[in-house]
Amino acid sequence: MLVERFLRYVQIDTQSNAESTSTPSTLKQLDLSKVLVSELKEIGLAEVELDEYGYVYATIPSNIEDKNIPTICFCSHVDTAPASSGTNVKPILHKNYDGGDIILPDDTTQIINTSKYPYLKNHIGKDIITASGLTLLGADDKSGVAIIMQLAENLQNNPDIKHGEIKILFTPDEEIGLGAEYVNIQKLGAKFGYTLDGGDLGDYEDETFNADGAHLTINGVSAHTGDAKGKMINALKLAAEILRKLPNDFAPEHTSGREGFIHADEITGNTEQVKIEFILRDFDIQKLENLGKLLKNIIDEVVSPYENASYKLDIYEQYRNMRTIIEQYPDIRKKTEEAYKLAEIPFKSEPIRGGTDGSRLSYMGLPCPNIFTGMQAIHSKHEWIGVYDMEKSLEVLTHLVQIWAKN
Repeated sequence: MLVERFLRYVQIDTQSNAESTSTPSTLKQLDLSKVLVSELKEIGLAEVELDEYGYVYATIPSNIEDKNIPTICFCSHVDTAPASSGTNVKPILHKNYDGGDIILPDDTTQIINTSKYPYLKNHIGKDIITASGLTLLGADDKSGVAIIMQLAENLQNNPDIKHGEIKILFTPDEEIGLGAEYVNIQKLGAKFGYTLDGGDLGDYEDETFNADGAHLTINGVSAHTGDAKGKMINALKLAAEILRKLPNDFAPEHTSGREGFIHADEITGNTEQVKIEFILRDFDIQKLENLGKLLKNIIDEVVSPYENASYKLDIYEQYRNMRTIIEQYPDIRKKTEEAYKLAEIPFKSEPIRGGTDGSRLSYMGLPCPNIFTGMQAIHSKHEWIGVYDMEKSLEVLTHLVQIWAKN
């Protein structure tokens, strides 16, 4: 049932759009959300709702008498990334993967193999799912959606599995950084949560980057090119010099592990004015602030020698490291480790070089680490997932609800 559910969900186009000003950013995300609402009601859940912002809420009522059991929440996002097409996804189930090249049929130049993706070796002899070569798969995060939905059905059909009250949350627009923007924490009513949005089997993530964005506007001076001497200040050249001076040691393509970075993400403009969008990331909040100071110093150094040039730099908060919140509740990690042990899988805790809905949710009052689903090569035509990993993720959740029920 889990696989069949996942295969259905990925065929629904739910790509989000960062350029949109509406919520959700694309109406097609609601196509899946409405399916989920219908299925949740059919399963027999309570308080099933699709709100005006595209968020799906539902409740699995407690089946034990103890009223002191904390309410927990499982959360995944319905949208897929704008980076690769999500239209007409054709999922392919590869039974008993033999370890060789997987040539995707709709574009035979798209080849998935163990040299590119060593994690595939863990799935030799097991079933994996890919797209057809023209689109992403959408395992990020429809694998999480499918796992949570299957958990809900299993719990409703097996009352011998004892659990407290469980809340379900499906969000839109996570891929464009807005997944938690309109979550109603009071309505959700959970004390702790988990996002199902992780990769390798056994991954558990309770630490993310601290993240800032920066808008830079550079104002030069335009002049007729035939009469520009001593007058023109080319904003494009100032921008190029700023980017040239950014240290390679702080570029994302040269950093890993716990190292932070400054990334110029987008640039538009002309001689008179240039706008650059930056993202700044670090696990340490002080180091993040230092990156902002470094960026400002470089801009000052380049622009200030030109009396008639100017700039405006606006650094703003995007999200913060959820570890600061989650470490205040050690039971979350302790109980999750126990669930992994019962599922007979390793517990691997590494920081996320990115963010999840859980980052924002943790600071909104819902401590919310991230659990694996098995998704690989996300946001690309090579995206794939192992069925075994999905099944193990579901098993972890099944143990987890029972562990929390023991309080």
